[in-house]
Amino acid sequence: MRVSWAILGAAALLLAGRVDATSVVDTNQGCEVARAATPTVTHTTLNGVPAILRIPAHITKAPIILWHGFGPPASESAMMEALPLDDVDAVKVYLGLPLFGARAPAGGMKELARRQGEDVGLEVFKPVVAGAADELSDVVAALAQHGCMKAGSPVRVVGFSAGGAAALYAMAQGKVKIDAAVLLNPSTGLNDSVQAYEQATGRTYAWSPASRELARQTDAAAHAGDIARHLPALLFLQGANDSVLDTQAVPALCEKLKPLYGEQTSRLQCRQLTGMSHQWSADAASLAMVRKAVGAWFMDIASAPTQ
Repeated sequence: MRVSWAILGAAALLLAGRVDATSVVDTNQGCEVARAATPTVTHTTLNGVPAILRIPAHITKAPIILWHGFGPPASESAMMEALPLDDVDAVKVYLGLPLFGARAPAGGMKELARRQGEDVGLEVFKPVVAGAADELSDVVAALAQHGCMKAGSPVRVVGFSAGGAAALYAMAQGKVKIDAAVLLNPSTGLNDSVQAYEQATGRTYAWSPASRELARQTDAAAHAGDIARHLPALLFLQGANDSVLDTQAVPALCEKLKPLYGEQTSRLQCRQLTGMSHQWSADAASLAMVRKAVGAWFMDIASAPTQ
C-alpha cells in the first residue's frame, strides 16, 4: 500500500521519497545571539520535540515557531532552508512534526501505510496535527526556560499544510498566546484532509464517533471565534494552482473570520498567489513570493498593535 500524503494537504504520491530526519543534539545553549553576521543554528530538543533554532545577531521580536508539512518542505531542516527569514529580528524555531524525522515510527513507510489503511483520521491526522498543537505549550515553556523569551509572552507561528492545521488548532485551543501567524496552503481540519485523502486515493473514509469528534474539534471555521479571540495578525497564503486541498475551504474560513475583526481589517489578510501549487517550496518563483510575503508580515503588520 502506498501512503497518500494528500491526507494532510501534500503531494498525493510522495512515497517515492522519504521523510527526512534531522540530526538532533541535546543542548542547553539557549538563545544567545550570534557573535557573527550570520545566524547561529542549533539543533536541539524542546521538551522532547526535535527543533532547530535559528538565532539572529539582534533579537527585537517574539519567537517565530514554524511547522513543516507532509511534502516538501517535509522536515524542520527543509522548512528552515525554505524560510530562513533572516530579515526578521526574531528567533526562528523549526519544529519536527510527530511521526516525522527523529520521531518516525518503527517500520517507516510501511507503518505509515498501515496507519493510513487502518484509520487515516485517528492513526495519522490525530497524532501528527493534534499532537503537534498539543505539545506547543511544552515547546514554549522550554523556550522560556532557555532564555529565548519571557514566560507568558506571545509567540508567532507559521504552518504549511498539516503544519497549518496544527497552527489553526493551537490558536483555537488558546493554551499558548499567539499574536501572529502565517498559514501556507493549510488544511482547515480533519474534514478538509479527509476530502483530500479520498480525492487522491479514490477510497471512502469510514467515519467513526471518535473521528467525527476529532473533525469537530479541529474544524477551523467552526472555531473561528476562538481563533480570533485576541485578534491575532493572520495571513493566509493559498496557491491558485493548489490541486491537493479544497480551494474553497480557506476562503470560507476567511469569511467566518472577517466580521470578528471589525475595523482591524489589516490584521486579517487572505491572499491567493498566482501560479503557486501546493508544493510552493519546489518552485523558485513561488518560493520567492512566499519568502517576501512572510517576512513582510512579521516585520510590519504583525508588529503593529491592535487598537
